[in-house]
Amino acid sequence: MINLSVTDLMLASVLPFQIYYHCNGHHWVFGVLLCNVVTVAFYANMYSSILTMTCISVERFLGVVYPLGSARWRRRRYAVAACAGTWLLLLAALFPLARTDLTYAVDALGIVTCFDVLKWTMLPSVAMWAIFLFTIFVLLFLIPFVVTVACYTATITKLLQAPAGQGRGQRRRAVCLAAVVLLAFVTCFAPNNFVLLVHMVSRLFFGRSYYHVYKLTLCLSCLNNCLDPFVYYFASREFQLRLRDYLGYGRLPSDSLDTRRDSLFSARTLSARSMSAGHGDDAPQGAGRPCLKRQESVF
Repeated sequence: MINLSVTDLMLASVLPFQIYYHCNGHHWVFGVLLCNVVTVAFYANMYSSILTMTCISVERFLGVVYPLGSARWRRRRYAVAACAGTWLLLLAALFPLARTDLTYAVDALGIVTCFDVLKWTMLPSVAMWAIFLFTIFVLLFLIPFVVTVACYTATITKLLQAPAGQGRGQRRRAVCLAAVVLLAFVTCFAPNNFVLLVHMVSRLFFGRSYYHVYKLTLCLSCLNNCLDPFVYYFASREFQLRLRDYLGYGRLPSDSLDTRRDSLFSARTLSARSMSAGHGDDAPQGAGRPCLKRQESVF
């Protein structure tokens, strides 16, 4: 969640420059360096949000479907390593943008654009452009999207298979979290990335451009920051408690004392409860209780 908050703060820091640029007739007045910083930060925000939500979906999937086998992997140090890995991947993917002058002087209009006109010299050939753009699309959007949908589908399926009456609050929050994340992908990220795919294929191989449509869908990606607070709320029990306390609503309604003590996807998941309760009459005394130590979600 800290990583997601950092990306939101990053966008909030650079968005005013983008707003001023477009309101100023697409004339960039802040220099080459700041153009590069704003552009890289803007796209790093979008793709970091995608990768972070994917990591959250994988962690939730492991916590619900494989609570025992994944306990050793669902630790804070692995979460930190995953976040560090996403940023290294982003820096490598966006490096060509960071090292290129992204401004372009349009003398006929008397303006200087920022990342509205890309120079062909940024990469040595059309083939390299195709590899660069397709790699970004596949690695930073398509694969994370497929993984996220698959993980949340399996998670919700597992929760719905739990005995009736057990953990209704958990199931409800799990469904809400999945809905918010999938809404962010479908509404904010999917249009922009699929239009980018169409635009780059048309531009590279057919000489046609859909850049105006791409710029419109790029605005949708900023809406992700409006949905992130809902991700925080449904994914973090502590965030819910603090928010309700701040608003004066008191404690969260819950199904049982155990639900109040546990986080949404701690190691005491519904899967663990069902597994422990399903040993039958021959099980040793106390087998019907979760035998795992409480483990908070690492993301």
